[in-house]
Amino acid sequence: PAPAPPAAGGHGMRNVIGHNVQFLQQVAKLEQYAASDAGVLITGETGTGKEVFAQAIHYLSPRASRPWVAVNCGAIPSELIESELFGHVRGAFTHAQASRDGLVHEAEHGTLFLDDIDCMPLPAQAKLLRFLQEGEYRRVGANAVQTADVRVIASSNCRPAELAAQNRSEEHTSELQSPMY
Repeated sequence: PAPAPPAAGGHGMRNVIGHNVQFLQQVAKLEQYAASDAGVLITGETGTGKEVFAQAIHYLSPRASRPWVAVNCGAIPSELIESELFGHVRGAFTHAQASRDGLVHEAEHGTLFLDDIDCMPLPAQAKLLRFLQEGEYRRVGANAVQTADVRVIASSNCRPAELAAQNRSEEHTSELQSPMY
């Protein structure tokens, strides 16, 4: 049997358990990922430990003492995702009776884990992209742009290239089925 994963890292490695050679190869990379402040996308099937790996990256990183904020993107209704992530100002929509900071603000100087990011609606992905590229976001209904120092780790059950290919395939199919006038 292969050796158990390294015990170094305390809390970060506490839940990382396994003996498969491929698994141990990935575990060996965790400290390298943690040392970088770059965003990370973790892919794999349901139940393979994507969130455990994300937590290990956070708790092995210099941000370990800062917030860990996890959100399941598939569990938030599409009409609320932007408000949940970026917050909103009072009066921005019907039930916005008070201003609210979003999850990005809550994760300031820490890590925001976006689980099942592939479930996020495309318009929200576009706004998230702006945040990922520039570190800037705007609360729903606000005029002012805010900045945040947040590391983003995301997970998906699907590989992005496969999703993109599938989307292109669906678009092409719908074009072929559209009647021409």
